[in-house]
Amino acid sequence: MTDPVLSVRNLSVTFNANGRRVHAVRGVSYDVQRGEFLGIVGESGSGKSVSSLAVMGLLPSSATVEGEILFNGRSLLDLNDRELSGIRGRGISMIFQDPLSALTPVYTVGQQIVEALRLHDRALSQQAAEKRSIELLKIVGIPHPERRAKSFPHEFSGGMRQRAMIAISIANDPQLIIADEPTTALDVTIQAQILEVLQSAKDLTGAAVVLITHDLGVVAGNADDVAVMYAGRIVEKAPVLDLFRRPVMPYTIGLLRSMPNMASAASERLVPLEGRPPILTVVPTGCPFAPRCPAAIAECLDGEPPLELVKNGAGVPDPTRAVACIRHEEIEDGTLARDEIFPRPEPVPVELRAPQKRETVLELRDMQRHFPLTRGAVFKRRVGTVRAVDGVSLQLEAGQTLGLVGESGCGKTTTIMEILELAGAQQGTISVNGIDTATLNRTDRRALRRDIQVVFQDPMASLDPRMTVEDIIGEPLTVHDVKPAEIRRKVAEILQLVGLEPSFAGRYAHEFSGGQRQRIGIARALIVEPKILVLDEPVSALDVSVQAGVINLLEDLKDRLGLSYLFVAHDLAVIRHIADRVAVMYLGRIVESGDADLIFSDPRHPYTRALLSAVPVPDPEIERSRSRILLAGDLPSPTEEITGCNFRTRCPLYAMLPEAQRVRCETDDPAQRPVAGRDVACHWAEVSEQLVA
Repeated sequence: MTDPVLSVRNLSVTFNANGRRVHAVRGVSYDVQRGEFLGIVGESGSGKSVSSLAVMGLLPSSATVEGEILFNGRSLLDLNDRELSGIRGRGISMIFQDPLSALTPVYTVGQQIVEALRLHDRALSQQAAEKRSIELLKIVGIPHPERRAKSFPHEFSGGMRQRAMIAISIANDPQLIIADEPTTALDVTIQAQILEVLQSAKDLTGAAVVLITHDLGVVAGNADDVAVMYAGRIVEKAPVLDLFRRPVMPYTIGLLRSMPNMASAASERLVPLEGRPPILTVVPTGCPFAPRCPAAIAECLDGEPPLELVKNGAGVPDPTRAVACIRHEEIEDGTLARDEIFPRPEPVPVELRAPQKRETVLELRDMQRHFPLTRGAVFKRRVGTVRAVDGVSLQLEAGQTLGLVGESGCGKTTTIMEILELAGAQQGTISVNGIDTATLNRTDRRALRRDIQVVFQDPMASLDPRMTVEDIIGEPLTVHDVKPAEIRRKVAEILQLVGLEPSFAGRYAHEFSGGQRQRIGIARALIVEPKILVLDEPVSALDVSVQAGVINLLEDLKDRLGLSYLFVAHDLAVIRHIADRVAVMYLGRIVESGDADLIFSDPRHPYTRALLSAVPVPDPEIERSRSRILLAGDLPSPTEEITGCNFRTRCPLYAMLPEAQRVRCETDDPAQRPVAGRDVACHWAEVSEQLVA
């Protein structure tokens, strides 16, 4: 075994915030070998990012760092900022979560790569550095690198900005790359491209990579070893296959069972991790996970368990596996079964389910929403059209969940905003409960709003911080002239229905966790007893452990109350668990729609196939054996005039077709048509699977 490129020993980071000490990182130790890919996972607030910023020397002055950080045997904590600057970018580089904030807006992307190059190599000429910057942009897959090097960061899409960040990070052939949630804000198709580029960069430079993420699917497909963090500590370390196959820390087991999995059955319930991580203003006196752990016993509260090696079948400590749990031996030998620690919750009993009604509650027919693109501050002139929604047809039945999926910018949010406005479509029709919304007057529209409610993506931004929970939830009833005493009674009932204590009614939104805030948002939507809930990315802002509880709640409410959901999301693993039908959207149009099981098992449109192949699966064996369909470039602008099929500019199937068949894609815009039990907008849907394979 060679010496590690990075060795972290007993690292602790404490912040002094308003006179209180926050113990953000506590006694973290790990090694990273040359060429190794280490994944660090955990919930928000577990200390993942703080530990990486400590390695880079980028913590604020309010932080106190203790322990040892060795880079190639050299202590980084003994260096001043000038000395660290000589290592940052050349020896260790970092890819940040938000590339737009990390890139300087007043310099071109090419200038920023040149700066990174010449800062560490004074002998490099400006001309040579510019040539090298173009090479780097080409390596990370930026199209037309000569031209794009002269573009500013705001002219790049999110995926291209992250590629530019990777180009800067590998510019000086670093020995260690730290990637802090590099794909969190990206669509799955772009995420797949970025992870491919990151793996290529690792192979090209021979660098070690530390990937910080909350997505276990990303770790399963890329990491060699995994460290799981909780409450500022590493609580389990293992090679990736061992961690996913034989986890011995209850927290890790809970994380794995709470995560939506594309490879599992749609009927398999997720397991939520109840409670929330501890506030680290006080050092825990026992196991910090004990208050949330179903396997906790009295001894768990008697001192914090140390990180110790796990014994293999022969009783010999395994140097590759370590855990901080006093019951890990019982879990390893099967005395304490993993399924018993976090059993999957039961669905709502059949006798408590609402009766099924086969009626259409929401229907869109050829709905369009175009926006004029103008130029000029005073004398405006129209220079184009933004085709945000370009002829969408959907149907939602009572008691059904329709998942609307697609990349950012495809028109999902515009579609639901047109529905919620209840003012009729710009072109086409929108019908709610059989009523064309274009025919409604003000009184009728107000009455119909009770039947259709919305739950927003960001639970904190959608709740008024100055209002109590009772006022937030009860406010819709005041619009409909319900008496205060009746409002209080209904609020108490609805809080209990969504899994919150009625005594919470007098509290404010900031006093709740993210999952609890989203439950409050759901309660507010349900208070008027609607028939339809429009859910706009309702779990994307939540940790995976909290996400599971909200998904289970939505499924239970649908069964008990007979609700219909229009569920908008970009995470197809979530859609797999909750949707009955799926509609896949691309550039303002539905390209494939039908039964969820059918589309997930046998997608026919090339775009649907690419989307499904890009979703990470939290299983290393499945994830590494899957073939990915990587789409070229980013989603085109809805202002572009694309003749024929609007997906052909990125379509892998189009590239494989003979020239005579391509002409049809270039000239004939495909309409949706029935293919193998679903509707598909593709000329070659019957043979797409064979051609792409």
